[in-house]
Amino acid sequence: MQEVVLVVHLLITLALIGVVLVQKSEGGGLGVGGGTMGGFMTARGSANLLTRTTAILAALFFCTSLILAILAGTGGSGKSLFDKLPAPGSEAPATPAEPAKPTVPVGE
Repeated sequence: MQEVVLVVHLLITLALIGVVLVQKSEGGGLGVGGGTMGGFMTARGSANLLTRTTAILAALFFCTSLILAILAGTGGSGKSLFDKLPAPGSEAPATPAEPAKPTVPVGE
């Protein structure tokens, strides 16, 4: 289930990136994009479609993000890694193994 939602989430993400990149900058924040009102009024229909599409994709993105967060939260055991570690001092420290003694061939 989580894999299906993740694939849908990635597809929505790619579509959202594409729609945002297609939109024309109307603010002129960097001084590019032109600023005549004639061009603004002629592309109004496509701007409405792109704005609506962006809003829908953004809402779907948030929904799939929440679903993935819920699925990730309920899928685990609920315990932290630190809860699984033994308490300090509960076990004796490991002693190093005794090195093997070399064997001498018998009968030579």
